[in-house]
Amino acid sequence: QAQLVESGGGLVQAGGSLRLSCVASERTFSTYTMGWFRQAPGKEREFVAAIFRTYGRTYYGDSVKGRFTISRDNAKTTIYLQMDNLKLEDTALYYCAADRGLILSSIQRPDQYDYWGQGTQVTVSS
Repeated sequence: QAQLVESGGGLVQAGGSLRLSCVASERTFSTYTMGWFRQAPGKEREFVAAIFRTYGRTYYGDSVKGRFTISRDNAKTTIYLQMDNLKLEDTALYYCAADRGLILSSIQRPDQYDYWGQGTQVTVSS
């Protein structure tokens, strides 16, 4: 089974940038759908971005379109989340997630992902 480890979070001023990384232990990493989710205190887990398993197409939540970019390096079994123009409302615990068989219409649903990392904290200040 896949194990996921996130890194790259930290404290950044509004308007700044961070790049998150998620390393997967699974050798067949390239066959998995990979996603990023985030959760702030008192709020539901929110879809951020994902790469679909079949075609490698990318998808983004409305709140981050144009600012965040998801990418993958299959040789390193790693996905990245480049976050630019960070806003105060981006403050959250960011999770990496993976699944082998979810369908495209379910790509934004946290309950459809079988594997999760421990999370990495992103805090945006003014």
